Amino acid sequence: MARIYVSIGSNIEPLRYIRASLFDIEQHYGTLMLSSIYESKAIGFRGDNFYNLIAAFDTDMDVHTVAHTLRTIEKNNGRQRTDNRFSARTLDLDILLYDDLILKDNEIEVPREEILKYAFVLLPLSEIAPTLKHPVIGQSYAELWQTFDKKDQSLWRVNL
Repeated sequence: MARIYVSIGSNIEPLRYIRASLFDIEQHYGTLMLSSIYESKAIGFRGDNFYNLIAAFDTDMDVHTVAHTLRTIEKNNGRQRTDNRFSARTLDLDILLYDDLILKDNEIEVPREEILKYAFVLLPLSEIAPTLKHPVIGQSYAELWQTFDKKDQSLWRVNL
């Protein structure tokens, strides 16, 4: 059984699409562990603010099957993939971690480099997995968040 951590983000009707994705993910994988939801400005383009959170779950499925399932959930929730990586989206689901697997191929990168680059990924990950260690760096997510340069990436908790 593998523990999976998935980043969930949206800036088009974010509450609608985040709720729908959580329902769909839970239908496939069962009980979810969830971080708080955080709001942040769009990075890399001008657009509405994003809502982001992290969901964790356990599965016997291999990493490629999980990635395919998440892409299907995105598509079913109106996600349109374009060549422009930085754009508005109904739903963005990215596998951040698959146990301690280290893999980079045409489909998947785990651990995702976004963990170390973006506050909206690292903060919620450090919230639900503070003592878990990054499989490459070997530091806990709480330690990584503590030393993260937060001055250029502000975010705030969304109270629902």
